[in-house]
Amino acid sequence: MDTQILSKKLELIQWLSALEDQSVIEKLINFRQQETKDWWTSISAEEKIAIQKGINDADEKKLKPHSEARKIYEKWL
Repeated sequence: MDTQILSKKLELIQWLSALEDQSVIEKLINFRQQETKDWWTSISAEEKIAIQKGINDADEKKLKPHSEARKIYEKWL
């Protein structure tokens, strides 16, 4: 593991262990619960259909290479 990340994690652990503000603790708990939710259940039916269409297109080899997409959208990149 990257030593910088490990250092930051240890710093967070130390801060959290000394934290006494109940509202901050509740916010952190809520944040953690939101982060572990399955994103699929939070998207719209239209988004699910679009994702499934993309998967089907990929399965059926109906995709264009990245290089072609870059040519098409070059003016916006």
